[in-house]
Amino acid sequence: MSSILTNTSAMTALQTLRSVNSDLSSTQNAISTGKDISSAKDNSSIWAISKVMESDVSGFKAVSDSLALGESTLAVASAGAEQIVNVLNDIKEKVVAATGENVDYTKLGNDVTELSNQVTSIIAASQFNGFNLLNDDGVDLTVLSSIDRDSSGAVTAANITVTAVDFTSNLDLSDIDVSSSSAAEASIANIEAHIQTAVDAAAALGASSSRISDQAEFVSRVTDAMETGIGSLVDADMEEASARLTALQTQQSLAVQSLSIANQSPQTILQLFR
Repeated sequence: MSSILTNTSAMTALQTLRSVNSDLSSTQNAISTGKDISSAKDNSSIWAISKVMESDVSGFKAVSDSLALGESTLAVASAGAEQIVNVLNDIKEKVVAATGENVDYTKLGNDVTELSNQVTSIIAASQFNGFNLLNDDGVDLTVLSSIDRDSSGAVTAANITVTAVDFTSNLDLSDIDVSSSSAAEASIANIEAHIQTAVDAAAALGASSSRISDQAEFVSRVTDAMETGIGSLVDADMEEASARLTALQTQQSLAVQSLSIANQSPQTILQLFR
């Protein structure tokens, strides 16, 4: 039965065209944004997961900055501690030389004084952005090392604490005396103790620096892995999108033609009244 009031063919063609236009709009949006899921309406659960992961990525980037700052601070402190070990070894040479009888104790004493002053200068200069692990401020370095999210979604921060070595108090070189052979002999044990203190502190700083470097590399890899995971969830497959766009454009043209043909159908009814 033909009807001029209800054109079933046109209704079907129109529904098809609307569906094709909707798919075409989604495909064009994916191509323009580079994402299959760019908003919550596209897929609310995946979108929510991706946003939580993006938040964690931002947090890990801040962690990377903290680790870089801590690593730089430790690098300066380690360099200072290692240089102090070298200077203490120079002082030891002067002390051993002063144990002899036929030496210039005055010149050796002046050398020891200058080297001791150099130690003090190195301690003061071994700071990064105003933070010094070698002086007597007694402030430990706390470095944000990670943000951890558990299964319930709760987030906690993890830190690496580097203990200050305080060379100002622990390396009191006033007990080094080279004014005579006997005084120099008595000072050998003292300078050995100071060298051991400096070596232990430098080793501890080096170990902490290595730990922070390893953590920085780990955080970098975790960040890359998370960004890859986010991409696999929401990014558009551009090859597939390109092929789909071509197919949908063809479908759209055919749907328009089909609707045009369906709209012309009622015109044939006029033939019945001629």
